[in-house]
Amino acid sequence: MCEAPVAAGPHHAEIQFFIPARPLRLVFDTAAVRRCGVESSHILEMYFSQRAHLSSTTTKTRNARWNAVFTRQDRQNSEYLPPKGGVPVVLPRCALSQLISRSLLDTARVLCYELLVRRESLKNASRLVVKLGTGVLTNDRKQPDLTQMEQLVAQVASQRKAGKEIVLVTSGAVGAGMGALGYDRRPGSLAELQACAAVGQSRLMATYENLFARFELQVAQVLLTHDDLQHHERHLNARNTLVTLLGQGVVPIINENDAVSFTELKFGDNDTLSALVACLLPADLLVVLTTVDGVIENFGRANSKTISTIEQIDERIEQLAGGTGSATAIGGMTSKIQAAKMVARSGIPLVIASGKKEDVLPHILAGEEEGTLFVPQPTRLKGRKRWIAFFHHPKGALFVDAGAKKALREKGKSLLPPGVARCEGEFSAGEVVRICDLDGTEFARGISDYSSDEIKALQLAREEVVHRDNLVIL
Repeated sequence: MCEAPVAAGPHHAEIQFFIPARPLRLVFDTAAVRRCGVESSHILEMYFSQRAHLSSTTTKTRNARWNAVFTRQDRQNSEYLPPKGGVPVVLPRCALSQLISRSLLDTARVLCYELLVRRESLKNASRLVVKLGTGVLTNDRKQPDLTQMEQLVAQVASQRKAGKEIVLVTSGAVGAGMGALGYDRRPGSLAELQACAAVGQSRLMATYENLFARFELQVAQVLLTHDDLQHHERHLNARNTLVTLLGQGVVPIINENDAVSFTELKFGDNDTLSALVACLLPADLLVVLTTVDGVIENFGRANSKTISTIEQIDERIEQLAGGTGSATAIGGMTSKIQAAKMVARSGIPLVIASGKKEDVLPHILAGEEEGTLFVPQPTRLKGRKRWIAFFHHPKGALFVDAGAKKALREKGKSLLPPGVARCEGEFSAGEVVRICDLDGTEFARGISDYSSDEIKALQLAREEVVHRDNLVIL
């Protein structure tokens, strides 16, 4: 396969088609195809087989129907004409095996590449959450960088004027307060951090208000704690408030309420907050603007490069992440990867890109290759499931055997008492718990029908420990 981009011309056929979470565009040499005696549908199947997209899918997915859209030149060739009326076509797997076994498919002669047409879907995002990191908002003196903030606000305002609903999640309050109070490095004590946040937040909001006023846009300050989003009634109230503000044309500006937080501020980094806000609304897209171009492979080396697209967050991706060396920021790429896990599972795409670049936001929303795109899972979790999965700090865990894990993950069953091997932590009935396998790997969360005391004492009168309606596979 040729990975270099190939422009579709008179001698090339172009196919655009979509499968769950993987919209692609293929361009191939029609002459090479004819010399191989292969039809266009075989090219598609050969491509997917080599990419292993079909090898691990279910029978239902393997027999899925693909919509094919051809170029004008290709429509003139009846050999490649799609079914009348654009009816979806079915790719026959038996034809592929025959072609490969008989060596009739010369893959070296097929010019084919994957264009990230999946980025095209970002053009349709109408509700966005944009997270601005401390590093893109403050200068070397730990003060708000007005020039930088101006260009970021101008981008947001332009998209808002174009009809998109945008929620800002902003860092920078502690950084702004540090400059005002004379700190050179991030304070170590909680009281000092809260003092910096209290001073810096008012300065930060005053700056935003003045900048957005130039574009005749109103802003609203919304300060949240994790408790606000965990408590179900306050969770819904927060969502209703944000939706109402967006409906009024206001730009909500959200920050964690650091001045009254009773937990370590690092625990509540704004990467996580932005992911929770995206899940709360829900948003169509989360954009995290930071000081780097995205997830970098071989960071700091001569051969470093930005990873354009991440379809699955595996161990390799997590190893690329690190903390932060900034004096004002917390989290680093590690927290951004964790945020990506949340939104991707919820069915929301995330882009990490450099906020230092001019027009980075319009480039992302134009479907251009900017930063790192995390491809979401094809199905979006419903609101209550998102609340169960991501908006709690579980106090306990249930460890289940292999049979129970398989029943939960593959068959959509409830968790029954025989499958629970042990219980850890202290929790009440009705609280969210982690569900782990015997190796300790968390793979689900759910609302327990029993308290930890009842489970440990084997006082399980009802059938389910966690009902499937109250359970989310992560």
